[in-house]
Amino acid sequence: MDLQRVLHARPGAIDSDNPRDFSIVLGGPLFQLLRRAHMAGDALELVRRRMLALALLAWLPLLALSVASGTAFGGIAVPFLMDVQVHVRFLVAIPLLVGAELLVHMRIRPVAQEFLARGLIPAASMQRFRDCMRSAFHWRNSMGAELAIVALVYGVGVPFVFRHYAQLDVPATWYAVRTAEGVSLTPAGFWYAWLSVPLFQFLLLRWYYRILVWMRFLWQVSRIKLDISAMHPDRSAGLGFLAGTVYAFVPLLMAHGAVLSGALANRIFYNGATLVDARFEIAGYVLYLLILVVAPLLVFSPQVNAAKRKANREYGRLAQRYVREFEERWIAGATPAADSPLGSGDIQSLADMANSLATVRETNSIPVTRGALVKLALAVLLPIAPLLLTVIPAEELAKQLLKLLL
Repeated sequence: MDLQRVLHARPGAIDSDNPRDFSIVLGGPLFQLLRRAHMAGDALELVRRRMLALALLAWLPLLALSVASGTAFGGIAVPFLMDVQVHVRFLVAIPLLVGAELLVHMRIRPVAQEFLARGLIPAASMQRFRDCMRSAFHWRNSMGAELAIVALVYGVGVPFVFRHYAQLDVPATWYAVRTAEGVSLTPAGFWYAWLSVPLFQFLLLRWYYRILVWMRFLWQVSRIKLDISAMHPDRSAGLGFLAGTVYAFVPLLMAHGAVLSGALANRIFYNGATLVDARFEIAGYVLYLLILVVAPLLVFSPQVNAAKRKANREYGRLAQRYVREFEERWIAGATPAADSPLGSGDIQSLADMANSLATVRETNSIPVTRGALVKLALAVLLPIAPLLLTVIPAEELAKQLLKLLL
């Protein structure tokens, strides 16, 4: 695929008034830094280079330092090469977090233009809509936001989260040794705690900030009186095009699933836990991520519900009038005997009226289907699936899968 053709926006030429330039990822201090370092193109090209470079920056020094200190292969409770969590976090989750930018940009970029192409923004509110886009651009490009994320990572993530919640409860690992005085970091542990983990945390929190920008943009647009109709056949009052945006975040969900999978694997292998013990944690994790992705679309629910109530009233009155005239003509005997109901358009019109009312009743408050929610949940669970081998033997698991397929 020609990315320069598909993603033809250039940050130097971005027009915050042009819906075709809308993006929640194509900007920000880190993006500009990566461009100057030839790690990113103007339209998010070179994604493989960024994925490889950031993953190796976090992981490769840990390998080298642990080999140099003799903790890479054995001799301690958790050698480096046996630490599942660190490999999954840096070699799987980081590439997914970086690669997700391209998919999110491609999926979400047409949204602003679609609001206009479908005539959902009244002419009187056009300037207000453009103000929403300008505000989203301003938030996305904020240097203060990314500096705040760095401060949060080094002010809370490293000294509190990492030291108290991210370490295994074992006497010695490749990155830390427990002594009577406390936890002592190894040389690899210093790189791990002060660069690798902060890099991962920064990328993750930066995604949360981008979702906040996305939610804020949609919330501001939802304050505009949109020209929507509950009669629209997409069953979302004309906002069905937003449903596809949730799939843009599949790599982000998979990255979260990979991180949880790595953490659970370490607990199972080194702390005696079981996958069954974590069932509620996994369920809560899936629910949290579904809310994270779907919540931005909830802002349109009040307008959709209002349109649905209005359509129920108006089309209900029209249906009542039609049914009354239909009955007077065909049921009450007012029609001349020479007229036959066979082939009459009145019968088909009555059926069409019923279908129209059914469309109104089936209009969803949010433009997300049950099938989409299932697929998003599977995206989270997919990286966790290999841990089933700790509960079910591989042979038995293969038999069960074959039964499902056949």
